[in-house]
Amino acid sequence: MSAPSDILATHAVENQPDARGDGDLWAGDPALRDHIGDTAAPAALGEVLGRAATRALGRAANRHPPEAVVFDSGGRRLDEVQFHPAYHDLMALGLGSGYASGPWTGGSHGAHAAMVYMFSQVEPGVCCPMTMTYAAVPTLADKTDLCDRWRSRLTVAAYDPSVAPIGAKRAVTMGMVMTEKQGGSDLRANSTRAVPDGTGYRLTGHKWFCSAPMSDGFLTLAQAPGGLTCFLLPRWLEDGTRNGVHLMRLKDKLGNRANASAEVEYHGAWAERLGDEGAGVRTIIEMVHHTRLDTAIAPAGLMRAALVEAHWWAAHRSAFQRRLIDQPLMRAVLADLALDWEGALALGLRVAQAFDGQGGPDRAFARVGVALAKFLSNKRCVTVIAEAMEALGGMGYVEDTPLPMFYREAPLNGIWEGAGNVICLDILRTLGREPLAGETLRAELDAAKGADRRYDAAVAAHFDRWPDLPDAAEARWFVESLACLLTASVLIRQAPQAVADGYVATRVAGQRGMAAGTVAGLETEIILSRLGDGGA
Repeated sequence: MSAPSDILATHAVENQPDARGDGDLWAGDPALRDHIGDTAAPAALGEVLGRAATRALGRAANRHPPEAVVFDSGGRRLDEVQFHPAYHDLMALGLGSGYASGPWTGGSHGAHAAMVYMFSQVEPGVCCPMTMTYAAVPTLADKTDLCDRWRSRLTVAAYDPSVAPIGAKRAVTMGMVMTEKQGGSDLRANSTRAVPDGTGYRLTGHKWFCSAPMSDGFLTLAQAPGGLTCFLLPRWLEDGTRNGVHLMRLKDKLGNRANASAEVEYHGAWAERLGDEGAGVRTIIEMVHHTRLDTAIAPAGLMRAALVEAHWWAAHRSAFQRRLIDQPLMRAVLADLALDWEGALALGLRVAQAFDGQGGPDRAFARVGVALAKFLSNKRCVTVIAEAMEALGGMGYVEDTPLPMFYREAPLNGIWEGAGNVICLDILRTLGREPLAGETLRAELDAAKGADRRYDAAVAAHFDRWPDLPDAAEARWFVESLACLLTASVLIRQAPQAVADGYVATRVAGQRGMAAGTVAGLETEIILSRLGDGGA
C-alpha cells in the first residue's frame, strides 16, 4: 500500500501531523510501569493494543454499532444482537489475554486494572461485557453446582460468541441486569416478580438497562416470596431452547457505541437463585464492588489517550513559526491536564492493589478507596478530554480523530455503578458503618505526611473542617477533598517529585485558577515526559 501523497492538484499538504504509527501501551507508558508495583506486567497485551491496526479495529467497532435482530425472516423470535467483526476481534483479544479470568486464575487485580486502563485507550465499549464477566466471579463464591458450573467457564481465558447453552461452551460471558424504569438506583423499588416452579424460578417483568444482552447469562434482581432476591438467568436453556428474555430495543446512547445496551422483558424466564431470598442486594454487591474498580481506572485510560493525541498534534504542528509544544502556554495547559491523568492512574492502581490484599484492612480500604477514585477521576475526565479536543482546534471536533469518541465516553463511568451523589452517600455510609474503613483511609493519608508541609496542612484542615462525618448536603465537598488528598498521598510516595509537587500545589494547596492551564511554576518537561510514547 503506497503512502498518501502530500502534493495535491491545488496545494501541498503542509504543517499537518502524520498519522501516529505503532506504539506500545505498556513499554511506552513509564507512569503505568511506575505505579503498578510488583504486579506481573501485561506487556504482551500492551504491545498489541498499541498497534495502529488495533486502533483501526476500535474505530471500526465504533463506526458500525450493534444491531438488534428481534425476529427471523419467518417472524420467529431471535432476540439477538449482531456486531461488527471488529467487536468480536477485540473481545477475543481481551478475554484471551485474561482480562476477565486473570485475577481468579493466579493473576492479580492490579494486572486486570492495567488491562482496563490500556483497553480504554483503544476501544472502551468492549470493556463493559469483559468487566461484568470479571466481576461476576466473586458473586459465585458458594460451593454449589450452580456456581461451579458457571465459574469454571467464566474463568477460561477465551471468547466463544456462539449462541448455545453453556453446557456446549468452553468459555462464557456474564451480564448484569438490575435497574427498572420506576426505580433506577433504588433497587428495592424493583417490581419484577419471581415465582418458584420446582426446579428454579420463573421471572416476569421488565428491565430498563441490560448491558451486553448477548451475554450467556445475567445476574438479575426480582421480588421473590421472601423479598428482593438475586438470580442467575441463562440466555439459553440446556434443552436448546431460548429462555423467555425478550429484547425490546437497543438504547441509542451518547457513547459506548460498540457495546449494546438494551431494554428487555422477562416472560416467565427461568432462573436459579443465588443467595437467600430477600438478600438480593447483599448477594450482588460483590459484582458491583468489582465493576467499580474498572469504572475507577478506565477514566485514566481515556485521559491518557486524549492527551497523547493532543501532545502528538502539538509536537508536529507549528503556529507563528514555533511548534505548538514549544509555546509556554500550551505546555502549561497540557502539563496541568497530565496531573489529573497521572493522579487518576496512581490512585486507581493503588486501589487495585488493595483488591489483591487478603486481610480485613485491605478489603476495608478497597471498599472506600474505589468509591473515592471513581468519583474524582470521572469528574476530572470530562474536563481533561474537552481541553485535549481544544488543543487540536477544529480537528479535535472531527471524527477523523478519536477525540469525539473519547469525549462521548467520558461521562459514562461516572454514571455506571452509581452516579456521583450515589457514590458520595455510599462513602458516608461506609465510613459510618465500618470503622476499619476510616482507619485504613487515615493510615493512607498519614503515610505521606512529613514530605510536603502544604499537604500536611491540607490534611489537618480537612479533619478540622470535618471532625465527624458531614451532613449529606456536604457529601460532595467532603468526598472531593478526601479523594484529592488520597491521590496526593499516592503521588508523593510514588511519582517523580515534579509530578507530586505540581499536584499538591495546584490541587491541594489551590494555587491555580478554575480553568486548565491557569497555573504557574510547573516542571512541564518532566510532567509531559510521563506520557511516554505520546509525550515525545
